[in-house]
Amino acid sequence: MNTNKILLAGLIGGVVSFLLGWLVWGILLADFMKNNSGSATGVMKPESEMVWWALIVGNLAGGLLLALIFGRWGQISTFITGAKAGAVIGLLIGLSVDMTMLGTSNIMTLNGALVDVLANAVVAGLVGGIVGWFLGRK
Repeated sequence: MNTNKILLAGLIGGVVSFLLGWLVWGILLADFMKNNSGSATGVMKPESEMVWWALIVGNLAGGLLLALIFGRWGQISTFITGAKAGAVIGLLIGLSVDMTMLGTSNIMTLNGALVDVLANAVVAGLVGGIVGWFLGRK
């Protein structure tokens, strides 16, 4: 697949990921995640102290990861197949990161980790759907 199309799909996926992350973790799950944090203190930064460039780079990398997998190796080019693949990838990455953090730190409770895994699957599914749809455009 065309490299420029993959890069543009990654950019679009990154923007969608950033916006969905703000909606899901910044608004919808903010209180739940706060109430299910572990015993570690001072872990979450207030919005005024967040490193925005790092958030942007992280989301762009996630969008590019899906676009690269879908466009180079997966031949994924529809919203539905992108959403399914994105959800599986998001679930597995979330499970890997959250279970490792749960096992090695006091950042969140088991409930917090499990909800975070599911949230990652939902967000990555939606991002994957958009990326797959874009890659399938003629």
